[in-house]
This record gives sequence, structure tokens and C-alpha cells, in this order.
Amino acid sequence: MLSRTADHLFWMARYTERAENTARMLDVNVQTSMLPQSEHDAAQGWRAMLGISELQTAYDRKHATVEARSVVDFMVRDPSNPSSIAACLTEARENARAVRGTLTTEVWEILNQTWLDMQKRLNSGLLENDPSQFFEWVKYRSHLSRGVTLGTMLRDDAVHFIRLGTFLERADNTARILDVKFHGAKDPGDEQAQREFYYWAALLRSVSGFEIYRKVYRDIITPARVAELLMLRADMPRSLLACMDEVVQNLHQVRNDLSRDTERLAGKLHAELQFGRIDDILQAGLHDTLTEFLRRIYELGNRISRDFLVPLAA
Repeated sequence: MLSRTADHLFWMARYTERAENTARMLDVNVQTSMLPQSEHDAAQGWRAMLGISELQTAYDRKHATVEARSVVDFMVRDPSNPSSIAACLTEARENARAVRGTLTTEVWEILNQTWLDMQKRLNSGLLENDPSQFFEWVKYRSHLSRGVTLGTMLRDDAVHFIRLGTFLERADNTARILDVKFHGAKDPGDEQAQREFYYWAALLRSVSGFEIYRKVYRDIITPARVAELLMLRADMPRSLLACMDEVVQNLHQVRNDLSRDTERLAGKLHAELQFGRIDDILQAGLHDTLTEFLRRIYELGNRISRDFLVPLAA
């Protein structure tokens, strides 16, 4: 496969997944912002999300205060934010358009229609009137894109690069969503007051993990178990370990003469999650662990670009 074609497929998948995960992250903050709390605590929640998304500086250039409506608008459709949902869905469509001959008609039509519908929904006032409904629509379109891709495309290198992009992005975003909640917490292992249940429940719902948590643990929600579920459970679809399972498998399918070190890096990160224990992670510091994971995922993405795709501009 030509490296430029692989590059478009990889980033098409990453942008689609990024839009979904931004919607998930925003949705959990919208839900928790409606719970009883001080204005300071609410602002801190939004500021933490901007910080972990590396968008605090860009936001501060445009806004003097951190308010829910301003943050949502900035992360959904602000043209100055290249990571906004609107920008991600636009980039996904443009990457798909560049390789239409590699995609099935169904995959292209899903991505193109998503972009067209997004314009209508943003202009309709849905985001202002019912942001959660808009975020659900973004998630649904992402699910639809993945399902149609797996249901209609030949399982060749094109699909492997799409899957690589999807699960690298998902691993990155699951770590960020988890860190948003734990970052600044008093102690991840402490039992929280009753109201904290709703925060953890909202977090789990943001990664479609609430029912899974109930099925796996059959007990009250605790921070340590949430972290374990989202990091170390291979049977949790959005966990870090499940994502790395997919990354390692798809890397193996497209391996070339240059990719040995990249496979080794991915395999090491996968093994640390596979054999890790949540008690050890919490003792070492969850925030530090997630920060290091994000650094290594970023390095892995750069290595994949170097070995397979169009090299990053110097």
C-alpha cells in the first residue's frame, strides 16, 4: 500500500475516534456540572478537561473566564480549535475523500453524510438547547462508521491502518478521560461521599462502562475499580489494555523492515498493562502513570508515521 494512502486511512480513523471521544469527555462534564457543587468546583472541572486536552492556552486566548457554555462551544465548533468536533469530522471526511477508491461506497457515504448532518445540527441550535443529544449523535455516527467499515471492507492493509488509527486514538482519549476525573482528586483510593457516586457513574457512562462495571464487580463504584476497569481489563472494549491488544495485532499485520523497534515499543507497553496490578499503579501515582502512558502513545504514533506513513514535517 502507498504510504500516502495509508496515512489518509490512519488519520481518517483517528479524527473520527477523536470526535467521538471529545463528545464523550464533554458529555461527562455536562452531566457532572448539573450536580450540586460550588461555582469554583464547576469551573475547576472544565479547566481540568481543557488542561488534559492541552487546550487551556488556546482557550484562554479567546475567553477571560472558564464557563460551561464557552468551553462546549470552543471544543465543538470554534474554527480556531483544530481539535474541535467540527474540525475532526471535517478532517475525517477530507481524508476519506482523498482515498475514496480504497473505501467502499458505504464507508464514504457514512462519513460524508455525517459531515453534512453536522452542519445542519450545529445551525439548528441543538448544541445550545440539548448538548447531550448532540454528543450522543456524534457517538452514534462514529459507531456507525466503524460498523460499516468492518462490515463492508476487505480485511487487508487498509483495514489494519484504520484499526491502528482508531485504537491509538482511543487509548489516548481513554487515558485522558480517566485522568480528568482523577487529576486533582484528594486520593484515588479514598471512599467518597454519596454524591461522588454520581460523578463516577457519569464517568463510566462516558465510556459506555456503567453496565459493564455492574456486571464485572457487582458492588458499589469505587475509584480503584474504575481505574482497573478502564486500564487493565482486556474484556472492557475501551480500556487501555483492550486498545493495546488491537494496536499490537494490527501492527503485526502490516509489519515491514523498519517497524521492529515500533513493534517492540508497542509490545512492551502492552505487556505492562497485561501484567499490571491496580494496587501497584495507585501506589506509584495514577496521574503520573497516565501521563507516562500518554507520552508513550504519542511516541508510538510518531513511530508509526515514520515507519509506514507520510513522515511528519520537521
